[in-house]
Amino acid sequence: MCALQANASSRENSSLSSADASAWDVNSANAELEGAPAEHVLRWAKDTFANGLIMSSSFGAESAMMLHLVSRVAPGIPVVFLDTGYLFPETYTFAEDLAKRFKLNLKVYSSGTSTARQEALYGRMWEGSEEDLARYQQLNKVEPMDRALRELGAVAWIAGLRRQQTDFRKGLRVVEPQDGVVKIHPILGWTRDDVKQYMQTHNLPYHPLYAYGYRSIGDWHSTSATTLNQDERDGRNLGEKKECGIHLPRTKEADESLKSSGL
Repeated sequence: MCALQANASSRENSSLSSADASAWDVNSANAELEGAPAEHVLRWAKDTFANGLIMSSSFGAESAMMLHLVSRVAPGIPVVFLDTGYLFPETYTFAEDLAKRFKLNLKVYSSGTSTARQEALYGRMWEGSEEDLARYQQLNKVEPMDRALRELGAVAWIAGLRRQQTDFRKGLRVVEPQDGVVKIHPILGWTRDDVKQYMQTHNLPYHPLYAYGYRSIGDWHSTSATTLNQDERDGRNLGEKKECGIHLPRTKEADESLKSSGL
């Protein structure tokens, strides 16, 4: 909460002031929101953070679900799309299609270092060590996301994480302070069946590569198809932590804890 209050005064476009920040606390919020419908969580986030609220989307396999959900409850909020320069061509076209369909306020962010320069200086980092992977994530995902949060004046950030996806995500709460912003996880408790049901009910499209076995979709060089008896995240080569970096806390203590737990 201290980090949230310290950053709030510099975000002139947000209606959340330091006084507002002290009017709620994370434990009370989680007591109210744990198990609540996703729409209720999103309305709470919209009412609490107003113009300081953003969301991120990878435009992956089932991203239409979160984009549809948020566009119904909080239309017009900035949607951050990280373009690593290594996405599948189908991802770019899928993002354009969904942006038009849901009238998204799309904000595309990329690394300040071109992919050609990255490979010249560091080689194919995704084929290297954990340190190489960390550099790749920092250049193409962490720094661009940090810049997006800063430039958009974000106080709170909606993300479509689910506890079923990774060991790290099992320990998350619906409302989670992270590195100076508040992360909101409206579908944290959803199962794969819940996602499937929502997609079917609203006739939403899957990513074009989903039909070919790609159930967790990121960069082309680190994504592969999976079989139905595999976990969806088995198709992603993201290093030991099984995360792309932007959803991990980055304090030294938290990072050491994740490493020691084998994530």
